[in-house]
Formats: sequence, C-alpha cells, structure tokens
Amino acid sequence: MPLMGPPHADEPTAFAHSRPGRRASSLPVLDVPEVDPAGALPGVELADAPIALPELGELDVVRHLTRLSQRNHGIDAGFYPLGSCSMKYNPRVADAAAALPGFRDLHPWAPDSAAQGTLGLLWDLERWLAELTGLSAASFQPAAGAQGELTGLMLIRAYHEDRGDARRTIIVPDSAHGTNPASAAMCGYDVVTVPSGPDGLVDVDALEGLVDGQTAGLMLTNPNTVGVFEVEIARISSILRAAGALLYYDGANFNAICGRARPGDMGFDVVHLNVHKTFATPHGGGGPGAGPVVVSDRLAPYLPGPVVALDGETYRWDADRPKSIGRLHGFHGNVGVLVRAYAFLLALGGDGLAQMSAKAVLNANYVAAQVTGSLPLGFPQHRPMHEFVVTGASLRAHGVRVTDLCKRLIDLGFHPPTNYFPLIVDEALMVEPTETESRETLDAFAAALNQAVAEAGTDPDLLRAAPTTTPVGRLDEALAARRLRVRWQPDGG
Repeated sequence: MPLMGPPHADEPTAFAHSRPGRRASSLPVLDVPEVDPAGALPGVELADAPIALPELGELDVVRHLTRLSQRNHGIDAGFYPLGSCSMKYNPRVADAAAALPGFRDLHPWAPDSAAQGTLGLLWDLERWLAELTGLSAASFQPAAGAQGELTGLMLIRAYHEDRGDARRTIIVPDSAHGTNPASAAMCGYDVVTVPSGPDGLVDVDALEGLVDGQTAGLMLTNPNTVGVFEVEIARISSILRAAGALLYYDGANFNAICGRARPGDMGFDVVHLNVHKTFATPHGGGGPGAGPVVVSDRLAPYLPGPVVALDGETYRWDADRPKSIGRLHGFHGNVGVLVRAYAFLLALGGDGLAQMSAKAVLNANYVAAQVTGSLPLGFPQHRPMHEFVVTGASLRAHGVRVTDLCKRLIDLGFHPPTNYFPLIVDEALMVEPTETESRETLDAFAAALNQAVAEAGTDPDLLRAAPTTTPVGRLDEALAARRLRVRWQPDGG
C-alpha cells in the first residue's frame, strides 16, 4: 500500500502501514538490573500479550500524521467564521515571544529570584487586563474560559458566604452559552433562566421579577450571544445591586468592545477573558488554554492563590491569602499562552485594540449586509456588533435545513459558521468574521453562502447530499451517537 498521495486521498490507519520489527527509534542498552514487572507490581494484573501498537519507521509516522493534519481545518488554512468563537489569526510574533528560552525553559518550581522576568510579565499583564476591563485584580490560574466561569462563580459564592449570606440562585439568559448554566450548577447553584424579549435583549422587566434575596448573581455577556449590545445594562446593573447580587461578565464577546467599553464601568464585578478569542492566542483544540479572571476590589481577597506581588522592585508569589478560594490549576496557569497574549497587547497598544474591535464590528456588518437578503437577521431591530445571527427557517419550504446549508458550504470551500445556536433563533446560523480577514475573503464567503441558499431552491438534493468533496461524506449522526466507538479494533468491531 503506497505511503503517498494528496491529503484528500484515502488514508489507511497506521496499522495498515505496520511492519513487524520496524522502529522509529532505538533504546539504549539496559545498564541497570532487569526487573520482572509481575514481581515489581504486586496485586497488579498484567496483560497476557503485549499491547497491539503499530510498528513504523519515523518517516512513516511523520508522513502519516502530516497527511492526517492536512485534513483538519484551521485558521492557518482558511476562513473560520464560527460565531461566538472569535477564530482569528494567531500572529507568529507572539509565538516567537513565548519560545524565548527565559519563558520556555523556566520551571514552575523555580525560586522567585530566578523568575523575575516572568513574574514581571504577569504583573504587567494583570495591569493591562484591569485597565481594559475597568476592574482591579486578576488570577491567571484558569486554563480556559469554562474554568474561568467556574472560578468567577466560586468567587461570588465566597463573597456571599463570607457575609453569612449563602444565596442559592444564579440567573442566566435563555440565549447564554451552554457553559454558563453548567458552570453555575457545578458550583452548587440553582439556575434561573431569564427570557429574551422580542428584540433579542434580556427582558429587563422579567429579570426584575426574578431577582430576590436568594439571587447570588447574573451571568451575562455584552454584546450578548445574538451579537446585540444590551442597551439597558445600567438598569440591569442597578436591579442586581439593589438586591445585593453581583454581575458576572462572560468574556466570550469582549472582542467587540475591547479598548472601547469596559465591563467594570457597566457594573460587572467579575470577568473571565478568553485570551484565544480576544488576544489572538491559539484556540485550545484540546491543548493548553487560558481564561484569566479579573475582579473588582470586593472580590479581590478571594482570588485563587498565589498571586504576583511587588515589593519595591522585586516580584514574588504571594500565598498569604486567608480568604482565597484555593488553587484552580496546577502551578500558575498556562504561562506560555499568557506570554502570547502579552505580546499581542504590546504589539497593538491601546489605540490598536480599539481599532481591532472597530474592525471586528465593521467586518460583521459588512458580511451581514451581503447575506441578509438571502437569510434574514434573527433580530433585525438592532444593528449587530462583532457577530450576527440569521435564520434559515425559510429553507424548510425546500425540504432543506441549516445543517444542509452548512454541509454545502464545505463543498464550496468554507468552514461552516456556528449553527443551531443560540437556541432562541429558529434554524440559527451565527457568523463571526473577526477583524483579521480581508475584504476579498469576506466577499467570497458571502457569495458562497448566497449561492448555497439559491441552490436550496433550485437543487435541494445537492445540499442534502453534501459534502461530496471531503474524505468522509455525510455521517449518520444519530447512529454514531447510539453506537459510539471510541477505540480502533483490528477486526473492525
């Protein structure tokens, strides 16, 4: 079987390439006494036969994995218009900064005296984030936005419990990210849903009726999850504050206002920031991430410890925090990701960040203006900000759904936008171009989307059969969910 061919060619498993005795490396001659594992591990039942692993040369492994990687879509390969995810280009200058030996090779147990550069960077990054959010202190421990959410809710709980007021409920909009109610429930809260009004904004009158003495806080992002700015945020804040509750800002949409408006000025007490969404660090993908949490003065005593402190001209880790909620992450978070965010901030500066947000909003409105003749906005009462949500409900007349439209976009060369979210829009399609895409790319995407909508009316079977240009065609998702296989077996079972 040839180990060659374009990335779209059928790629056998590594086992198909395996040859007995072939190795990618050679182990050194044993220079310690040989030990029988059965005797060294009493009580542990060992397998009767060796684990079945493919036997390949190094070049075979590299080529096999490279071909597989070329099947995956990423921001370096093409436009990635996932609404609510801010999939923007990661500048290589930030990677270069994170790869500097002083950052890359520093052990997390290094003494403070040997980590002054990194500690100074984190100290300065905290000042940046505090200024941008209008808050006062930060923790870098959370490894992702979802963990940042949990951290923020734990801070809210610690604040109330410290006052002998163990409140029970968190209010979450019906348009919220799914992690919001999940994080609240994981933190032990009862979740109360506040509905959206006919304009996609929080129904403030309904919110006022839900807030009571058991309300610990409200989770909200602004702009909200339909890409519209919550214009009554001052009234929302006053309702929560009058009841002694706190406001939590989901930073997923901070890219729309960074450098132009600050959550702290809107009345929020705690913010988590997705640095991959706003500050152009790599978007996880199962790897290291970061979700810094920034808080107001009244929540600062409860931050996870240790935090960076400055004594004169010397930085140190401060673990003397009697009210801290404790650690949320081993060591001090994923510092390499934070170095990238810091490099991005320094490269843009305050004025550059304001331009970044303005261009993100401009790009979203530019694409929306081209496609809303085919797919109307879910909430046309307001101009969208950095992302927009359209409804594909009209496609049903042709026996087509938004999922079919998205599959057709793949054949037309584009990764589909987020679909079926938020749930308050029927047949939702959510598009976020970000500020890093060119006008030519945006024009091509809008043309492809309009073409797919037109094809739904003239040739609906074309959409229902898509995608046809990918290594694997459309899957039976229901069958896959019922008969999920999580590991490969030689007999195919």
